[in-house]
Amino acid sequence: MNNSAGNSYVELLEATIKHLEELREKGVKFVPVTQQTLAALFAPAGLARRAPAAQRPSQAAVPPPKAVVPVARPAGMLIDTSAAPADFEGKQAALEALRQRVLACRKCQHLAESRRNVVFGVGNPAARLMFVGEAPGAEEDEQGEPFVGKAGQLLTKIIQTMGLRREDVYIANILKCRPDTPGQATGNRKPTPTEMTTCLPYLLEQIKIIRPEIIVALGGTAVEGLFGKTQGITKVRGQWMEFQGVPVMPTYHPAYLLRNQSLLEKRKVWEDMMQVMERLGLPVTEKHRGYFLKG
Repeated sequence: MNNSAGNSYVELLEATIKHLEELREKGVKFVPVTQQTLAALFAPAGLARRAPAAQRPSQAAVPPPKAVVPVARPAGMLIDTSAAPADFEGKQAALEALRQRVLACRKCQHLAESRRNVVFGVGNPAARLMFVGEAPGAEEDEQGEPFVGKAGQLLTKIIQTMGLRREDVYIANILKCRPDTPGQATGNRKPTPTEMTTCLPYLLEQIKIIRPEIIVALGGTAVEGLFGKTQGITKVRGQWMEFQGVPVMPTYHPAYLLRNQSLLEKRKVWEDMMQVMERLGLPVTEKHRGYFLKG
């Protein structure tokens, strides 16, 4: 898919989402749509038309669309991997092309005016494991790389304890710009639902290109950005979820562990990571199993 077709699709999708949000604010709960409309949303522009017949995904592999789409969640945001590159160099090139688009993004004008750097993502383009956080903080905004502050240093330690290196995985955020904090010299704020929805197509493209085997959602905001409103991170952490075919492990954000130093909370996160390790086929030793347990 060329850049113009991809941009047109994203712009159309974002306009649709904005319209649905306006309807939701007016109290509309459901919007009836035709099967043809859903089919158009489910397939990014140009992919089905340009792919050779032998490479096109069969219709049986696509879940049948429902008769109505809940306004509360943009159901049209689906990952189509049919045209995603399979080799490392292709993934690397596709991510770089996407990064250039994200660097030029000004869809959230207030964020574009306040940011220092767009924080795209970092790591292995062919990573089996992907970590998704909520939004950049001050240090990330300064350096243009996700998770480089104290929370990022803790995340790196977690990754290393799993037997991996930071460069083995891929790290990204729901939001690519630091949320502006008018009148505040320090501190962060949670991204708004509109900001997350506007930026989500970029994360979807990253997932499409990388094709991770597992995603770890770091914190409640990351879970909300992927799935919409849930029961809250304390209720869903440690329980496998699925985001468009990709297993997702929700867990606490490293910043939470910096605020709460109890062994019990650290153990909860580590138990989540051991589930991820087991699913990836990484060795889980007795030493691993003994971390953060009271002696």
